[in-house]
Amino acid sequence: MDATAEAVAVALEDVTRTYTIGEPIDALDGVSLSIPRGSYTAIMGPSGSGKSTLMNLVGCLDRPTAGTVRIDGRDVTGLSDRERTALRGRSIGFVFQTFNLMPRLSALENVALPLVFQGTSRSERHERARSLLGRVGLEDRADHRPNQLSGGQRQRVAIARALASDPAMLLADEPTGNLDTETGVRILGLFQQLHEEGHTVVMVTHERAVAEHAERIVRMIDGTVEGIEEVETRRRVLQEGPA
Repeated sequence: MDATAEAVAVALEDVTRTYTIGEPIDALDGVSLSIPRGSYTAIMGPSGSGKSTLMNLVGCLDRPTAGTVRIDGRDVTGLSDRERTALRGRSIGFVFQTFNLMPRLSALENVALPLVFQGTSRSERHERARSLLGRVGLEDRADHRPNQLSGGQRQRVAIARALASDPAMLLADEPTGNLDTETGVRILGLFQQLHEEGHTVVMVTHERAVAEHAERIVRMIDGTVEGIEEVETRRRVLQEGPA
């Protein structure tokens, strides 16, 4: 792999994703995009612009109809389901708008869950989960179930769970969508810290104020990339809040 390829976490080359609902609909139409390793990128656009479809392809949750998706230089388009699952578990952490926590499990057990599928011993995964809950300021909520936590606390548990396997890349789909403004700013501050620690962060949002926490914004419309803009550091610093 050459130096240029090593600097790229994700590369999409002329990617199309077509769904057939009565008649074919191109959710993505010939998208080419590179996401640098260690960057903080926001994918912004209105409903139906293709941003969530793009996120699903980057996260190996879906396959393109045409074109190529590369993760760390590896063409993942033709991988088997088992290979894609292994790649996700090893390299990608997911944070969703609806948290997706298991309601019957404690915060500790939710964070430790990805490690169960990797065969990590119970003591090791609980130690890792406690450490991550401390990282997001919830060490005193380890035994609480999701319904005993606030929305912001549940999202922090979800972020801790996404970090369980120490992935290089974090994908966040509308991570502040169900949170009040103050809590949302705290969550975005946590993403900023994770980016500064070296994680590649890709965040989908339809809100400009949220997108401006990132280093750059990829604007999407009607399944295509309308433009890419760099976000001024000063603007991002003004937006930051305590984690």
